[in-house]
Amino acid sequence: MLRPWPLHIRLDDVSGSTLQERLLNCLITQIQQGRLQPGDVLPGSRVLAEQLGVNRKTVQWAFDDMIAQGWLVSEPRRATRVSPVLPEVRELEKVLVPAHAKLRVPNKLDAMQPAASLAEQEQRVSNDGTPDLRLIPYEELARATRRGLLESIRSGTLGYGDPRGTPRLRRAIQQMLTQDRFMRVALEQICVVRGSQMGIFLSAQLLDPSKGVIVMETLSYPPARATFTSLGFEVVDCRQDEQGLDTEHLYELLQKHCVAAVYTTPHHQYPTTVCMSSARRLALLNLSLQYDFVVIEDDYDHEFHYDNRPVAPLASLEDAQNVIHIGSLSKVFAPGLRLGYMVAGAELIDRIAGQIMLVDRQGNAIVELAVADLMESGLVKRHIRKARKVYQQRRDLAASLLFEALADKVSFDLPAGGMALWLRCSKVLSEEALAQLRLLGFIGEHFFAQGEDKGVHIRFGFASLNEQEIAESVQQLQKCLLDQGI
Repeated sequence: MLRPWPLHIRLDDVSGSTLQERLLNCLITQIQQGRLQPGDVLPGSRVLAEQLGVNRKTVQWAFDDMIAQGWLVSEPRRATRVSPVLPEVRELEKVLVPAHAKLRVPNKLDAMQPAASLAEQEQRVSNDGTPDLRLIPYEELARATRRGLLESIRSGTLGYGDPRGTPRLRRAIQQMLTQDRFMRVALEQICVVRGSQMGIFLSAQLLDPSKGVIVMETLSYPPARATFTSLGFEVVDCRQDEQGLDTEHLYELLQKHCVAAVYTTPHHQYPTTVCMSSARRLALLNLSLQYDFVVIEDDYDHEFHYDNRPVAPLASLEDAQNVIHIGSLSKVFAPGLRLGYMVAGAELIDRIAGQIMLVDRQGNAIVELAVADLMESGLVKRHIRKARKVYQQRRDLAASLLFEALADKVSFDLPAGGMALWLRCSKVLSEEALAQLRLLGFIGEHFFAQGEDKGVHIRFGFASLNEQEIAESVQQLQKCLLDQGI
């Protein structure tokens, strides 16, 4: 087996009266300090001898002694490895604690703690309305990625490029927004980012915490809230109902606070899945012009609307001068591709590009060219149509099974789109019930609320589950609620 990287060993400042002892002590120390882990492959005796400039017999002597002591294991015709069971285990447990584990986090970084803990929580959620990776056209994506690599090599774009993204992908996004979403945008108004979360962060960096608060719906996207608070903003909650963000309550908040921005997910409100009404959309835009605040529109899953035509984004409406529109291609393909985009005025996009230069320089040109290729060929549109049909069938199946099994325990409004259902329980959920649901992959209302919540809602993601998995999830939910006396 080949090592992915050569192991460099130095005998400087190593104790020992002979060369063999120094090499022996050096290798044992490397294992004790954790640089060599159980199972790691050591270089062959010939290779290590050449590297150190010593006789091969010296290396073999050290290997044989460590095998006898239990530090190394060796099998015929196989490499010498660090033993999976090391001697002096109790002593090693003390030694293997990395030095940086004792470092203290400075007080000035405490604001970042909510975002870090949130990342841990996100990893434990099995399904919150994520796309089904099994539906991705992998072969087409692989071929397009190969073409993107070849194009990058031939055109020289593997070097540093435009921080706003490759022009080809931006043109493909421009065409999509113009033809599919009624948005009249120029190329210089589009910037490619590594997902909607990066777009949220960059939007927040354009604003000044000393000049206003951020308004969010009471139940909202936790990573967005964590982003704003980590950058020093005070976040103020605005009421919401079956029509989305309550613009009358927003008006009341505008009388009390200087507002820098309103963050909203109007197409399919996260987490409740509600679509903001037309009247509320117009009212929000009018207030943004009247009180001069930014509207950050997170249009994270625009493609998956099942009833009639999707509602046009806020950014496509007449009074959208103050809107920063954030979209994502992660729900179309996979979050791992890390592709999203921002749409705003050309001046703002230039400032965003400047921020990108400081932290990221540019995105992945190969992936961007591959996705542009798929968008231009029409494959992305075909994939969306296919996935939309599958997700709608799964939504309907989940709704049917939930109604059959839990009609007396949960209720819900069938969403017009999106990838999840927002379930209302007949009783308030206890902490024990919420913990049990969490283990099963369901998220309770408390996860989305900054302050006190009613504790009666559960988010049920259906998109990434096939028919059998949806049925199993409903059964698990039914059993959990019964066990908790709900």
